[in-house]
Amino acid sequence: MDRINVTQSFLPPKEEYIKYLDKIWDNHWLTNNGPLVLELQDKLKSHLSVNHLLFTGNGTIAIQLAIKALNITGDIITTPFSYCATTTSILWENCNPIFVDIDPTNFNIDANKIEASITPNTKAIMATHVYGIPCDVEKIEEIAKKYELKVIYDAAHAFGCKINGRSLLDYGDISTCSFHATKVFHTIEGGAVVCQNKEIEDKLILLRSFGHIYDDYFTIGINGKNSEFHAAMGLCNLPLQNEIISKRKEVFEKYDSLLNWEKLKKPFVPDTNFEYNFAYYPILIENENVTELIIQNLGTSNIFPR
Repeated sequence: MDRINVTQSFLPPKEEYIKYLDKIWDNHWLTNNGPLVLELQDKLKSHLSVNHLLFTGNGTIAIQLAIKALNITGDIITTPFSYCATTTSILWENCNPIFVDIDPTNFNIDANKIEASITPNTKAIMATHVYGIPCDVEKIEEIAKKYELKVIYDAAHAFGCKINGRSLLDYGDISTCSFHATKVFHTIEGGAVVCQNKEIEDKLILLRSFGHIYDDYFTIGINGKNSEFHAAMGLCNLPLQNEIISKRKEVFEKYDSLLNWEKLKKPFVPDTNFEYNFAYYPILIENENVTELIIQNLGTSNIFPR
C-alpha cells in the first residue's frame, strides 16, 4: 500500500527543469544573483502584482531580514499559533515576543486584543496569515499607525491569496513568504521578502548579501541569497500555479462534502472579496484523545496527517 503523507511536493515535468539546467551549465553562473534568480524575481513581482520583492534562501531568513531592515529592537507583539520560526526569528534578533491570543474562528492573532498589550517598549506587530487565511489587516494597520509601530506579516502560507483583489503579501511594512518544498509554490528551499518602498528594498539587498556590493561595503549583513538551481525550480512551477491551486480546490471541496461536520469544525475562510490558495485543510477536533485516535486509525491505512 502506498504511503499517503499530508503533503507531497509538486514536481514539474523533468524536461522543463533540465532546460534551465542546460542554461546554468552554459553560463557557469551558479549563485550570487544570477540571471535565473533575477528572472524569477521579476516574474514573481508580476504574478503577485507587487513592486518590491527579493528571493531569499528560505522563509526564516526572510523574517530575520525583515526585523533587521526595519531596525526593530524591543518587544514585538505576535501570535502563539504559528510555526516555530515566527517566534525563534524574533528571539534570534534579540527582540522579545509578546504573545496575544488568537481568534478561535480563524486561528489568527485576535486584532481586537492587540492594543491591550502595547507598552512603551512595543516596536512592532508580527502576525501570521495562518493556513493562508487573512489576518484583520485593516484593524492591524489602524493600530500600527496609532502607535507608530512597524508591521511584519509572516505570509509563509499565503502565496496566491488575495483580499480585495490585492495580494496578501502586499500588506504591512514587510511580508515574508516561504517557498519550501511543501508549499503551494516552491523552489525546493527558498522564500521572499516583499516590502513597500525602494529604500527598504535597497537595505534588504545589502543585508541579504553580507552588506556589500562587489568591493564596496555599506553595512553588516548575512548570506540570505538563493541559487540558480532553486530559481530554476521556481521558474518551472510558477506558470503552473493556477492549475495547482485549481486541483487543490477540488480536493478541498471533496473533503467538505464527505466529512462529518457534526463532529468537526474548520477555521473560517472569508467567502467574499477573498481568493484562497487551498494550501492546507485544517480541522478542529473536539479533544486531544480523539485527535490521537484518528491519527492512529489513519496510520493503519498508511495515511499520515500532521
